[in-house]
Amino acid sequence: MTIYAFSSFTYSYLDRARVLAQSLRQVHPTWHLCAVVTDLPPDGTSQQDLLSDFDSILTAEDLLSVEIGTRFASWMFCHNIVEACTAVKGRALAHLLDKPDAEKVFFFDPDIAIFDDLSSLVTALDDADILLTPHQLHPEPRTNTVAIGDNEIASLKWGAYNLGFVGVANTPDGEGRRFAKWWGDRLLDWCQDNLPKGLFTDQKWCDLVPSFFDDVHVLRDPGCNVASWNLSQRRLAFTAAGDITVNAAPLRFFHFTKLGPVGDQMTRRYAHDNPEVLEIWAWYKRAVAKASAAEIPARYWHYGTFSNGRRIPDTVRQLYRDRADLRAAFSDPFDVENGFHDWLVAEGHLQPLTPGSPAPLSQGAAL
Repeated sequence: MTIYAFSSFTYSYLDRARVLAQSLRQVHPTWHLCAVVTDLPPDGTSQQDLLSDFDSILTAEDLLSVEIGTRFASWMFCHNIVEACTAVKGRALAHLLDKPDAEKVFFFDPDIAIFDDLSSLVTALDDADILLTPHQLHPEPRTNTVAIGDNEIASLKWGAYNLGFVGVANTPDGEGRRFAKWWGDRLLDWCQDNLPKGLFTDQKWCDLVPSFFDDVHVLRDPGCNVASWNLSQRRLAFTAAGDITVNAAPLRFFHFTKLGPVGDQMTRRYAHDNPEVLEIWAWYKRAVAKASAAEIPARYWHYGTFSNGRRIPDTVRQLYRDRADLRAAFSDPFDVENGFHDWLVAEGHLQPLTPGSPAPLSQGAAL
C-alpha cells in the first residue's frame, strides 16, 4: 500500500511547489507525490519537464471532464486563480482515493515546506478517517486585542480549519471517501471567495465536517501547519543538534503563506522576539528563488486572460458566473471571436481597446 500526497497550483506557484516536493522527498522518499495543475504550460515548455519533481500529474480538465465535459471553459471562467486551484481539491482527493494501492492521502498547499517526519500523521489516520488542523490551538489573552482580531476573529471569518492541509484514510465504505465526495460536490458548484454569502473557497465548507462526518480527528500538534495566524502562540527554537522545535515539539511543516510584503508584515508582527522565525523565512525565500523557472512569465496563468491577451477582471468573472443567460450564449468566454468580449465592451464592463490605450497583458498573465 502507498501513501499519496498532492498539491494544487498554477505555474506561477511552481517555485513554491518544487520546494514542497523536494522537502517532502527528503523526509518520505517512498510517498507518491501528485501535482494537480489548474493551468496550461507556457508555449515552448513541457509539462513533464516543469513538473519533474512529481510522480504524477493531474490537470483540472482531467478531473472535471467527465462531469462538465464541453462546459470546461465556461466553468473555468467563473473562477479566479485562487478559486480555481481550490475548486479541484475535492475531486483530486476522490480520484486518488480510487487508486487501488492508496492507503492514505494527504493534501499540502504548495507554499508549505516539510521539516520533519510525518509518520505521526499517518498513524493518526489509523484511528480516524479525516484529519484537520485548526488555525489556532490556544485562545489569545483577553488583553491582546490585536492577536484576537488577526487570529480568532479571522478564523470566524475565513474558517476554523486551515485547508492548506487535510489527511484522509482510504477506509472501505469509510467517512474519508464520503467526505471527499461531499467536498468535491460543493467545490464544483460553490468554490467562491464570497464572504457575504458565508463562502471562502474550499475552506469555510470544512467548518461543517465535524457535524457531518464521524471519525474526524482535529490534530493538535503545534509542529503542524505553523503559520502567521498562530505564531502568537507558537515559539520556534533551534536545538544544539540543528533540529527545529515549536513549543518544544518537532516542527513538522510550516505554511509560508503570503510570500512577499503581506507575509513579511505579519511575520514581523508576531516574530519580533522570536528571530528563529525570521531565519526560517529567509531560508524559504532562498529555496523558492533557487527553484524558480525562468521560462515561466511573471504572474503567469493561462486562464487569466482572454484569447487576445487582455486580463480578465474579477468583476467580469462574477458577472458571467451570476448570469445564466451569458453562460448559455457564450460557451467559451475566453475566445474573443465568439462575441462575449465585444458584448462586455458594448455594455461598459470593459473599456474598448484603441490604438492609444495601454497594450493588453501578454497571453497567460495572471490576475
